[in-house]
Amino acid sequence: MEQDKRAHSDFWYHVAAFAMILVWGISFLNTRVLLDAGLTPTEIFVARFTIAYLSLLVISRFKVRFTGWRDELLFVVCGVAGGSAYFIAENTALELTLISDVAVLVSIAPLTTALMGAIFYRDERITLLTGVGMVIAFIGSVMLALKDGLVWGDSVLGDLLAMLAALVWAFYSMALKRLNRTYTTLFITRKLFFYGILSALPLLALEDTQINMDVLRQPAVWGNLLYLGLVCSMAAYFIWGITVKRIGAVRASNYFYLSPIISMIAAAIWFGERTNAIAYIGCVLILAGVIMAEKFKRTPVDQ
Repeated sequence: MEQDKRAHSDFWYHVAAFAMILVWGISFLNTRVLLDAGLTPTEIFVARFTIAYLSLLVISRFKVRFTGWRDELLFVVCGVAGGSAYFIAENTALELTLISDVAVLVSIAPLTTALMGAIFYRDERITLLTGVGMVIAFIGSVMLALKDGLVWGDSVLGDLLAMLAALVWAFYSMALKRLNRTYTTLFITRKLFFYGILSALPLLALEDTQINMDVLRQPAVWGNLLYLGLVCSMAAYFIWGITVKRIGAVRASNYFYLSPIISMIAAAIWFGERTNAIAYIGCVLILAGVIMAEKFKRTPVDQ
């Protein structure tokens, strides 16, 4: 009876996980709109995280706390890996290649997280079938990156940046796992936004950015920035953190597989994106490999 109650209550956490992946899957389009309006990848990241951070600061009544150098360093890792490095790489990739390519390549994040888990945590081991799934996904990634042939160009660079985003997300996941044992989701999320913004400011300074008020006055620009800041950042990160605490990172990460499908459909509808057969085969291999790797991955004891 108790198990049935637990399963019933977990259902809503699964719904929440799916909802956040739906939000993140569509957010690629919002970012693309802002890039087309003239904003840089770094500007978009700093703007959305600043909106999110200030909102959480108000909610937490402006209480700021130093947690000691060791844990504070983990918060820095979260801010860089789950914030500035991840989003600037992803946003730049969206400038250079298709939305669908970026969405699919970023979806290998569960694989990079599994590799990091095997390295940093003894309770996370990679099985033989998980390894096979990783190889299949890697082959798919190579096919997607080289869909136009062995020619170096913006598209290949964009694909590589998307894969880099998936790699740094794994560092964020490892730091988050450790911090979840001690701190509340709200506190972790707020710290993540703070260090994400702080680590991106040097890049923003190097760009010698000048604020164009005419661009910011456009409803499409401020509307998308508010959506990315309040919904895709503040709300989504907070809800995702609660979901991971409840159902575990392994089960929650399964929903990442739906993100590229959502993004590809949305990109085809709104931007008319089309690609070739090699890219489609690569997408199938990536998704199949990731699903296989996750399905046969040894479940950590804390999950």
